[in-house]
Amino acid sequence: MAKILVSDKHDKAGMEVFKQHPDLQVDIKTGLKPEELKAIIGEYDVLMVRSATKPNADILSAATKLKLITRAGEGTDNIDKKFAAEKGIAVENTPGQNSHAVAELTIGLIFTLARHLARAHTTTKAGQWEKNKLEGQEIKGKTLGLIGAGKIGKDVAAMAKVLGMKVICYEVAKGNFDFPIVSLDELLAQADFISVHVPLIDATRGMIGAAQLAKMKKTAYIINCARGGIIDEPALAEACKNGTIAGAAIDCYTKEPVPADHPFLGCDNVVCIPHLGASSAEAQINCSVAAAEQVVAFCKEGKILNKVN
Repeated sequence: MAKILVSDKHDKAGMEVFKQHPDLQVDIKTGLKPEELKAIIGEYDVLMVRSATKPNADILSAATKLKLITRAGEGTDNIDKKFAAEKGIAVENTPGQNSHAVAELTIGLIFTLARHLARAHTTTKAGQWEKNKLEGQEIKGKTLGLIGAGKIGKDVAAMAKVLGMKVICYEVAKGNFDFPIVSLDELLAQADFISVHVPLIDATRGMIGAAQLAKMKKTAYIINCARGGIIDEPALAEACKNGTIAGAAIDCYTKEPVPADHPFLGCDNVVCIPHLGASSAEAQINCSVAAAEQVVAFCKEGKILNKVN
């Protein structure tokens, strides 16, 4: 009997999938400390995670039976994929299951920045009436620059076009795109809004730093609903404070939760939210069900559906 460890919280819809297969042993143990996970991981054939569990080399060194790690979601930077591959452990994700939720949030943050909605909310509830100070701008006719054109980036592009935005993209992968592919320097110089949609890997870590921010329009905004670490956080905070760019909206950070001394927290023109990209009811159901179904497919048929290592 295959033994499956579910180490992060998943929507109950995914757990219902497992109930249809009583021949699989599924243990749900969430909130484990790294040392606790390391102590028990040797018992299991499959590990099903989200972003909270971080199967690093130290933990995986104790995974003597493990054959598969399934990530409910798209990002897998919390998993040491290289070490897993060296141990013969496959890593798979569930691409596309939360992409629409992230894309909608991205568009929402564009509106938030364009119309100063965060400040409008805070000041109005504080008894201030800043109507004359909060003139915003329409996004129709503005240029949206996408850094990355995977599923999420393409969803954002489709929504932005409906809203009348011009879309350009910096993308290193080859493919068929219905928007212009430009160099990163061209994108930085032309875009009114820039949105990041690349994974956090060695090639993208810190790819937007002080030098890149200096190439943006002073009236431009940048949005990150991808991963913390792609944008140099101290450099972005400084650029927002000194007027190099107009502002930013950030959903993900190098360290989460955000520490009290984080430089973004002192920037009035940086909108900060707590990694809500995939936090829609629909996305949670989709990711949980897809991950559970992929685990079943592996245990019953030996199939690895979305291998990433």
